[in-house]
This record gives sequence, structure tokens and C-alpha cells, in this order.
Amino acid sequence: MGRFLILAGLVIAGAGLLMTLGFPLGRLPGDFAIKRGNFSFYFPLATSILVSLILTLVMMFFGRR
Repeated sequence: MGRFLILAGLVIAGAGLLMTLGFPLGRLPGDFAIKRGNFSFYFPLATSILVSLILTLVMMFFGRR
């Protein structure tokens, strides 16, 4: 459990660093935003896929024993 918490903290810190440096995390091409009148819908498809890929690679790397 301790390893997972450290890993989660590093991933969150890395995402924060990328956003600070100007990487448009959350506004990538492939993220859908629909605005009509007083209705708005946002679905971050490309961001979700990117985060899933990164977390999968990190877990595979740290999961080896």
C-alpha cells in the first residue's frame, strides 16, 4: 500500500509539473466539448487514454519483482 501511495503522489506531481510547463492536459485533440445554450458537456477521451497508457506503463514497470 505504501508503494502505491508514493507512486500515486509522483504521478500527480508529474501531471502538475506538465500542466505548469504548458502541456495542455485536459484540452488535447480528441477531447469533446459541446456547448449549446445553457448546456455544456465535456468528455476528455484523449486525455483519459493518455493517462491510462501512462499509468499502465508505470504499473508494469513497478509491478515487476
